[in-house]
Amino acid sequence: MTAQVARLGDPTLHFWLTRSVARAAYVNLSEAMTNGCLNVQEYSALVTRCRKCQHVETCEAWLASNAASATRAPDHCPNADILNRLAAELKA
Repeated sequence: MTAQVARLGDPTLHFWLTRSVARAAYVNLSEAMTNGCLNVQEYSALVTRCRKCQHVETCEAWLASNAASATRAPDHCPNADILNRLAAELKA
């Protein structure tokens, strides 16, 4: 039996990608944690999910051209559903 290890991307890069996509989707992750909408484990899971994503170049290009005008996280983002849900919760 052979174990398969998933390659995880650079933690620092993906931390900032996660924060940047969140910000573009109008989610302040620090505020979400303060308000109890997001806990430490969930935040960590966001970054880890991003680290597993194979769309880094797509994400960086999306941020470069859409971050200022986005209304939600991009569909290719593995965290899109969570970030869009947080955006709705933080608006309420």
